[in-house]
Amino acid sequence: LLLPHSRPKSLLPRILIVDPASRRRVLLPPPPRDALPADVWRRDRCVIGVAVLSRAHPSRLTFDAVCLTVDGARPRAWVASVCDGTCASWRALPRAEGVVVDFDPWWFEARCVHAAGNIYWHICNSSRLLQLDPCTLDFSFMPVPAVLGDRFKKYRIGEMPEDGRLCMASIVREESLQIWVRGEARRSDRGWLLEREICMTKVLETVPGLPKNSMMRMLCTWLSDMDYARTGKVFICTWGYGRYAFHLETGKLERLVMKDGKEHGDPIYAYTLAWPPEFLAAPTN
Repeated sequence: LLLPHSRPKSLLPRILIVDPASRRRVLLPPPPRDALPADVWRRDRCVIGVAVLSRAHPSRLTFDAVCLTVDGARPRAWVASVCDGTCASWRALPRAEGVVVDFDPWWFEARCVHAAGNIYWHICNSSRLLQLDPCTLDFSFMPVPAVLGDRFKKYRIGEMPEDGRLCMASIVREESLQIWVRGEARRSDRGWLLEREICMTKVLETVPGLPKNSMMRMLCTWLSDMDYARTGKVFICTWGYGRYAFHLETGKLERLVMKDGKEHGDPIYAYTLAWPPEFLAAPTN
């Protein structure tokens, strides 16, 4: 997990790195002021979020991370190289060509999603996502299905549990959970195909206290995430009626609470720990 630690007057905030498996952590310094000579975007720069680009063996805290900023209406990637918990270098890449952020950058969600080999940032009330190729570090916009994006439906990007295909989930007004997959065909919608549709009416009726009126129910219910551990679950949030996990295959709705009965925070980061833990194994190149 990479979390912005603060927002000082430097180029970027300090970044806190936490390994959930080993509980190791390190606080990265901001990049040096000479990382970007003649920085004319310093005053109006917007820091969006951070993501892991690549990682060495899990026994070592060695990896590359990227911090996304918007400089003068164009995305920029800042890459930090960390070796055994020490930040070895920062690189400021050129601003993206052909990708213009023609809206308030604060509509970006700070957290990203790793899916099908790329990194995505959701944009609130938008018909597109920002995509980053971690190999080339090229940015691009990916459109979402017109039936979702043009009507400002809440959608979440993810992976299909059985084969890792890029997919998207959304709950539409008819209380149907739609799963879209990336693919080209005559019936595709902006390069997306409707894979399955699940009626959620009876499922939502089992939530204690949730309004019975469908319109009121949809106002206080939304899809918050897909399970990034590829368990075939999606997370459903409500205003005051709990947080739930819905299994796409079994149709089971499970309330998510901690051992003391308190609800989980937002967002939920799914993490699958291999056994035996890889970080206990001998380091390899």
